[in-house]
Amino acid sequence: MKEFKRLTPYREALKLLLDDLSEIPELEEVPLDEALGRILAEDVVSPIDSPPFDRSAVDGYALRAEDTFQAREYSPVELKVIDEIVAGEESGAKVEPGTAVKLMTGSKMPEGANAVLMQEMAEREGDTLRVLRPVAPGQNVAFAGEDVKKGEVILRKGQVLRPQDLALLKSVGFKTVKVKRKPRVGIVVTGDELLGDFDEEALKAGKILESNSVMLKGLVRQYFGEPVFYGVVPDDEEAIRGAIERAKKENDLVLVTGGSAFGDKDFAHRFVKLLFHGTTIKPGRPIGYGERVFIMSGYPVAVFAQFHLYVKHALAKLVGAKNYEVRVRATLTERVPSQLGRHEFVKVWYEDGKARPIKKKGSGIISSLVESNGYIEIPEDSEGYLEGDVVIVVLY
Repeated sequence: MKEFKRLTPYREALKLLLDDLSEIPELEEVPLDEALGRILAEDVVSPIDSPPFDRSAVDGYALRAEDTFQAREYSPVELKVIDEIVAGEESGAKVEPGTAVKLMTGSKMPEGANAVLMQEMAEREGDTLRVLRPVAPGQNVAFAGEDVKKGEVILRKGQVLRPQDLALLKSVGFKTVKVKRKPRVGIVVTGDELLGDFDEEALKAGKILESNSVMLKGLVRQYFGEPVFYGVVPDDEEAIRGAIERAKKENDLVLVTGGSAFGDKDFAHRFVKLLFHGTTIKPGRPIGYGERVFIMSGYPVAVFAQFHLYVKHALAKLVGAKNYEVRVRATLTERVPSQLGRHEFVKVWYEDGKARPIKKKGSGIISSLVESNGYIEIPEDSEGYLEGDVVIVVLY
């Protein structure tokens, strides 16, 4: 088997592929209920103040703060209750000196009032309100525009839309939002040894169940794309050529698993003009990229690492996504050695500020992925980390 003439450093390879890609221009307008996880296509400006009016932040009494300054529990101030409203109603009364309006959380402040007294801070008998404690002007009031001001940019282009983002959009009147079109990602799985469905006799005879397709489809959906599966293709040169050519025509990006090295039946890399072939990452060294096609390993753990180190960044570039990774600081529970010249993808379990490296090794050990919830990276110029070192964990 031939070896790679040169292993491209990880960061250099990543720059090559990102420089080769351009953000897709197409956008879609979708209902908020369908926008979760989509990428915002443009800055969003609020058309209104939110809240749109001064409102009470508590259940209590709207009044003039000046009327309460002398109030004490042993010497309460008496005011007259002139109206009562619930949330969603507006009082027609004007709060004059010596008066108050009973209202609920979220109720619009009546004219003349500049503070709200919590109902626990008063005693009431009929229309007489005895104020037991003073309040300051503005106390317990949510002012118009306190949350969002009219004309304010509330969300930026490239935002990965979260439930709270959708709530903010709804709160200022949006029913739909403009998002980037999902990139189509073709998935081609190659290998004579692979089974698409369970077959006990075939497994006993040396076949293995293919799992890369379902994993990659899930990863593509997780990172903004729409997967298109082209099936399991045997190790036949023309069949692989045809599948790759078709996938290139029909998709924004193509992922091919298997055939990424130099074995006699490693055909996939022969049909793409590669910008690089073979990088310093471990696992997943025999990865290639060119013409919007990734030639990837056949081993699931290596494919998973290749996706996170390269493919998800390519998808983010296509849709202009920002802040799409969740990164946390953690203390390593044990030493993680590495070899100079490798950019290592190390699976960990992150919990309570600590990162525990997963001891299971091997590019085919899928359970090691299940037992992890994030990874750390060890760059080529490092020999690893010591127990107690603080590292950055990227969560899955």
